Amino acid sequence: MTALEGRRPDDAGSLPLDAAIAGDGVRTVVQPIVDLVRGQVTGYEALTRFDLVPGIGPDRWFDAAAESGLSAELEATTLARALERRHDLPANCFLTVNVEPSSLAHPRVAAVLQQAGDLRGVVLELTEHRPIHGVQLAPVLRRYRGAGARIAVDDAGAGYAGLQQILELRPDFLKLDRSLVTAVDRDLAKAGLVEMLGLFADRIDAWVIAEGLETDAEVERVADLGVPLGQGWALGRPDDDWAATSSPSRRPRPTDSPLHPLLHRPVTAPAVDPDAARRLLAGSDAPYVVLLDESEHPTGVVDTGAALDGTVRAALRVNLRDSPVAVARRLAVRGTREDVLVIDDAGRFVGAVSVERLLVALADGVEPRAS
Repeated sequence: MTALEGRRPDDAGSLPLDAAIAGDGVRTVVQPIVDLVRGQVTGYEALTRFDLVPGIGPDRWFDAAAESGLSAELEATTLARALERRHDLPANCFLTVNVEPSSLAHPRVAAVLQQAGDLRGVVLELTEHRPIHGVQLAPVLRRYRGAGARIAVDDAGAGYAGLQQILELRPDFLKLDRSLVTAVDRDLAKAGLVEMLGLFADRIDAWVIAEGLETDAEVERVADLGVPLGQGWALGRPDDDWAATSSPSRRPRPTDSPLHPLLHRPVTAPAVDPDAARRLLAGSDAPYVVLLDESEHPTGVVDTGAALDGTVRAALRVNLRDSPVAVARRLAVRGTREDVLVIDDAGRFVGAVSVERLLVALADGVEPRAS
């Protein structure tokens, strides 16, 4: 959930909650969610704005409602306003709407969702202000999923969004906590955690959304880490109009390399701590871990054999601009079937290519030249 911080009034009761619950001064803006591979908008998050008291951010209104025991009532109003935007939602896009897990079963919230009817194209984003009790939510979520809705868990990797709770909920989307995304391009530890959450999401068949992206470098880094979807000011700011946010002003760098479609992102670990790589290997089904130095240059690989004898294996490195044919020739000379590590012009690791995928690509797209 994207939040705007506002000044806090001295008295929570000074906010006209009854008027807001009645819908006065309540409006919905939308922020794009972008496919980081194609650079296209694939969805939007609906965000509430309260205009009755200037300068007060949405968080404070929801906090005041919670303090007054009116959380579900206010959420029912904001949810209804958000769902009104569906009638002109751009084609092939989804709309995420925020709701507290504790409010989902409340009669007023349930009535709004029931009146909405077909919920296809709607993603219920479970916000993280209080613990999520997955077992209690299970029957409620089944009902809404039956109506076509999908489920997202907000702030994965922080707060109450523990892995056990995510396992119980089995969401369709995991939204990474913005603390993991901020400066991820300069922090190997954050990058490693983002990568691990991506692997976890793959196991439960969920999509990862990195929110809070504020710089082009952060966008490019999470894309390199295999995160498929992104959201943040670097891609588009919240706006009243779909048109104003349908074409992000900043997009990931185009990826026209012939190797790019073949890339996958293996698990990585800091080169200064190969023991950490061995622990990662032991705790997952990954076939190997790539060691990266402070500049994100690959220094070697720890696989099962190397983990047993305490060594680090060297790996073939190729440039992202190399052709599949050139890579195949180097593999033939080397006589190995191990994955190839791919680097950019600065020597930074961007992913790996398996021999199997390389051979399939060659068989599908490369004709042998006549001798």
